[in-house]
Amino acid sequence: MTRLTADIRSTFTADGAEPFTVDAALEVESNETCVVLGPSGSGKTLLLETIAGFHEHTGVVTANGTDITGQPPEERGFGFVFQDYALFPHMTVRENVEYGTRYRESSRDAAELLAELGVAHLSERNPPTLSGGEKQRVALARALAIRPSVMLLDEPLAALDVPTQQALRDDLVDVLADVTAVYVTHNRTTARAVADRIVVMQDGRVVQRGTPEDVFERPASPMVARFTGANVIDLSAAPSLRRILDDDIGSQARSDGSGRGPVDRDSGTDAADHVAIRPEAITLNDADGDLSATVERVVREDATSRVTLAFDDVTVEAFATSPPVVGTEVALSFPRDRLHPC
Repeated sequence: MTRLTADIRSTFTADGAEPFTVDAALEVESNETCVVLGPSGSGKTLLLETIAGFHEHTGVVTANGTDITGQPPEERGFGFVFQDYALFPHMTVRENVEYGTRYRESSRDAAELLAELGVAHLSERNPPTLSGGEKQRVALARALAIRPSVMLLDEPLAALDVPTQQALRDDLVDVLADVTAVYVTHNRTTARAVADRIVVMQDGRVVQRGTPEDVFERPASPMVARFTGANVIDLSAAPSLRRILDDDIGSQARSDGSGRGPVDRDSGTDAADHVAIRPEAITLNDADGDLSATVERVVREDATSRVTLAFDDVTVEAFATSPPVVGTEVALSFPRDRLHPC
């Protein structure tokens, strides 16, 4: 049961590139999975590698309150799962899983781990003969074999096809349930599936942290809102919605004297330039709709459709199981408790 903290600052310089600085802090409670979410180039992997001990830095990394900043990677007791697997091609699957155990007094049985992850039948094969999903399961078994105090995972599903991603994501939810983990990804679906806590990074810095509900439902900025899949509405370009929200605030003020409305209980929508709302929160063809919008595009997505709708000078996206026809007018409803300033 390990509690991990990291507060690090480090500057990285690649050949021909401008220096890039990671200045970030995170706290991960015992048995908690902290997902580091952000776009490519935001510093997620550099943060993870620095926590692992791969890069020099200022600041401190602690495990259960003990400063481990000066320890090399092999002495930190962390398991690391790489995006590109990093398996030894000349070793069998079993030998790969057993590799790290030579440095640990306490370790898990390779055959048992491979069986748990559904790849026991591959134990005498070599990595080049395996599929991507099989390689990642082996890499996961290798990381778990040393009984790590913390698991560090760098985009472990990124190189896999969608069905394999989904199957391995389900397994990861079970695997990570009883370990302390930091999981780097740019995939918001994976983040919501595995995270107890989310840290959003941009340009080497943390721009929001909180539970999945906090981050996805109440994004702190337009960037976070867009990256997590929410609509961002510029109220200056959406006067019809602005009038509705201002009317709500006025009604609320008259009823209880608060001067605040349901959209933003802290500051009121009149203080917001932008509001965010998730596509799944918007209702189409509601008899009591807030306003009318034109259907601009319909894209099929598995069992539902993503519908792009235009009103005033903005567009929003919503989901519909019975999609409307492009070019038609539909009524939209915006639940006030799902609209948040950003």
